[in-house]
Amino acid sequence: MSDPQATDLLGLGKRYWLSVYRPRDVVLDHGKGARVWDTEGRDYVDFGAGIAVNALGHQDPDMVAALVDQAHKLWHASNVFYSEPPLRLAEEIVNAAPFAERVFLCNSGTEANEAAIKLVRKWATAQGRTPDKRVIVTFRGSFHGRTLAAVTATAQPKYQEGYEPLPGGFRYVEFNDVAALEEAFSHGDVAAVMLEPVQGEGGVMPAAAGFLAKVRELCDANDALMVLDEIQCGMGRTGTLFAHTHDGVTPDIVTLAKALGGGFPIGAMLVGPKVSEVMQFGAHGTTFGGNPMAAAVARVALRKLASPEVLLNVERQANDLRTGLAKLNTEYHLFSEVRGRGLMIGAVLDTAYKGRAGEILDIAAAHGLLVLQAGPDVLRFVPPLTITDEEVAEGLSRLDASLAEFVRLSAVA
Repeated sequence: MSDPQATDLLGLGKRYWLSVYRPRDVVLDHGKGARVWDTEGRDYVDFGAGIAVNALGHQDPDMVAALVDQAHKLWHASNVFYSEPPLRLAEEIVNAAPFAERVFLCNSGTEANEAAIKLVRKWATAQGRTPDKRVIVTFRGSFHGRTLAAVTATAQPKYQEGYEPLPGGFRYVEFNDVAALEEAFSHGDVAAVMLEPVQGEGGVMPAAAGFLAKVRELCDANDALMVLDEIQCGMGRTGTLFAHTHDGVTPDIVTLAKALGGGFPIGAMLVGPKVSEVMQFGAHGTTFGGNPMAAAVARVALRKLASPEVLLNVERQANDLRTGLAKLNTEYHLFSEVRGRGLMIGAVLDTAYKGRAGEILDIAAAHGLLVLQAGPDVLRFVPPLTITDEEVAEGLSRLDASLAEFVRLSAVA
């Protein structure tokens, strides 16, 4: 890296950050739409959107205006007092969600999931269920966050190792396995099922046709709650505002974050009539949740992400991106499958290339393309939902060059 400033900044990261990350040696400086630039002036097409967060791209003018306007009014109030932005946001979220009656605003996805886990347990307690009858079923390959209860709900040992003893009361089932799900209910102790309509970190794996309906059926038959984690797959990512709309089910609880703030930290737990009155004064809380600045930005993001223009763009660009990936695979034969829903797409590496997704990401960054992985075997594409035809085409061109180099280096090796 030739830029002294960038070299110095990288040194600060290596010296002062807790070593829980392994960022690439690029210092991003600013962005516009689906492009970002580093401190050396190099541009990148952004197919990662900050892990599906920057759903309206970088520097959306309406979100910028809302943030600046609110910055001149009130930065923080706490929930000891009311302020207008979170009140308006709560109303607008509930109006956009036919299943919801109330909303709890927080700061992140993992906080939203922690709130959901606590609400399930509080509801089960109110039903007179003893602690051993408050089991929450989750699925292998899931990802629900990094706090202790959320990481326990995350049925992936790699995220849990070293943090034992983990909280009890969770049961893990294979995703999309109806027989295993039915067996999980046979113990008579299930209080809720918690799942992502499309698993993100687990490899961009959608729920199979009819699976969410089966979850709903079993929850109804056993007086259990259906909790949907739409932190990554919600807010228009799949082509509908809420991902579960594709499956025609009505959940009891839905958690949101990521795209809800378009890059400004915010999370939300939406609750339906069965649980909307369970948590009363003092049962839960947050210092920063419902922050006026976050809420002001989220109001704009929600309005735009729910618009027909954005949702139609998701459908069109998803088709173009899938077509482009299929064309590249015809040439390079790297992928065994391309799956997902809307602009949440996973390209699964073929057997000969398993475990090498990270290598492709490094090469792609060198070619001016930011893309993600979902585990070691899957390339993950979650660009801004407002990405343009030109940005998709340019991103695919850079991916082409990246895959060509990867294949060439693999042949040499």
